[in-house]
Amino acid sequence: MNPRELFGEMDIYLFDQLLKGRITEKMRILDAGCGTGRNLTYFLRSGYNVFAVDRSEDAVQCVMKLGQTLAPEWTDEQARVEPVEKMSFANDSFDVVISCAVLHFAVNDAHFQQMVQELWRVLRPGGLLFARLASTIGIEDRVIRLENDQYKLPDGSTRFLVDEQRLMKMTEKLQGILLEPIKTVNVANQRCMTTWCLKKPHILFFDPIEESGVLEKEHSVE
Repeated sequence: MNPRELFGEMDIYLFDQLLKGRITEKMRILDAGCGTGRNLTYFLRSGYNVFAVDRSEDAVQCVMKLGQTLAPEWTDEQARVEPVEKMSFANDSFDVVISCAVLHFAVNDAHFQQMVQELWRVLRPGGLLFARLASTIGIEDRVIRLENDQYKLPDGSTRFLVDEQRLMKMTEKLQGILLEPIKTVNVANQRCMTTWCLKKPHILFFDPIEESGVLEKEHSVE
């Protein structure tokens, strides 16, 4: 089997987390905002316990087909049509939460905060949050600020962009532990993609987010 068949189109920085041993076969993984499953091929082939959500029904259908093809024990219940900011999983459900090219689609700061808090809520203490998102880092003088922290990028797209200060403040608010320095790749001065890797501490010094009725129901089933 060639590498493309084995790994699919996995994000290279997610692959780096795999090489560093931060993602192992016994872990429960969520791809939040999974799209058509570009980051899931290896995990499905290798028997990882993988779940996926996306607000697009078409995207989730693609992931279901991928799971059925690559993973004999895959069930359609493991892929759900849900927005990242309002998922139906119970608190502390996953050892790894992946958010790849999702957070920069926030419509404003409140939406960004909702998505991040929800990713954090479903992550177990000691777990890994892996996020890749567009940022202003390195192209501050090339982007045009619009309303609600939306920016027009040199490539013509409009995205919600963060800077390093915002990510560090969010890390502090979550009481997260940076597993490595924030890294940013400049793509020909057209856009910049930043990698943000956090560990959720085992002890949090603020009140936990309460579960909704849906989450309580699922938690009782598990």
